[in-house]
Amino acid sequence: MLSIDPSTTPTRDLHQFLLGAVAPRPIAFASTIDENGLANIAPYSFFNAFSSNPPILVFSSNRRVADNTTKDTLHNIEVSKEVVINVVNYSIVRQMAVSAIQFDKTVSEFAKTGLTPIASELVKPPRIKESPVQMECRVSEIITLGDQGGAGHLIICNVLRMHIDENVVDNGRINPHKIDLVGRMGRSYYTRASGDSVFTVFQPVTKISVGFDNLPASIRNSHVLSGNDLGILAGLENLPTTEEVEVIGKDSRIQELIQAHTGNAEALRTRLHHEAKTLLKGGYKELAAQVLMFADGV
Repeated sequence: MLSIDPSTTPTRDLHQFLLGAVAPRPIAFASTIDENGLANIAPYSFFNAFSSNPPILVFSSNRRVADNTTKDTLHNIEVSKEVVINVVNYSIVRQMAVSAIQFDKTVSEFAKTGLTPIASELVKPPRIKESPVQMECRVSEIITLGDQGGAGHLIICNVLRMHIDENVVDNGRINPHKIDLVGRMGRSYYTRASGDSVFTVFQPVTKISVGFDNLPASIRNSHVLSGNDLGILAGLENLPTTEEVEVIGKDSRIQELIQAHTGNAEALRTRLHHEAKTLLKGGYKELAAQVLMFADGV
């Protein structure tokens, strides 16, 4: 393992290690307005939601590593205490990238990116029309984390109003494939959170599961099952009963495997583990557990 000491690692290197490891990160496309009424938009990937009651978003406008300067967004928020957080989807990712260029503070990024400002309802900064979700916020606090290059300013935002494109909503919930969000990784890498990259992990949290420690050793130490396979099994509420294991042992497919590996118990157990892995991939976790418990008794 590469061991990194933040106190001795150059900030430019530590910055990239952190961004490469803590990823993907959502992007806060922040629109603000200065004391002269000029609108500014800029992307920030040190960003997330931290509370739903009250609804709180937090993003960080860091000091630039190269010259320790701060950004227009921070200045504007210090003046107005208002910001609109717009989300970034795939259709505007390249326009967002243009907004990250260090234009002079007298230049409007709306003009440079071709994005469309539209009036907010409760705050002065405009929203970005092309963004599928726009959140009008009042800033309650700015927490300064340091005075050197790379130091952040945590901007705590109270959400006053959300605007959501109806086209990304199904049955009262945002559809990840339709909103098609983009996440930031390290360096110039991004990820698209839709299509095959989106998957579900359903794990009831109010029902106590058997846990990894209660799985038989032959299952825990399997050379076939992956950590994710074992995680599915550990999340089961109960292991199969003796009766359920006996029933699966009489299944025609299992009997076929038994006959094919007569006299070779180890090979049979391995084949049964492969069978269980296939069942897990298909979502048949209870059946997979039965097959594995049967294999444990072979």
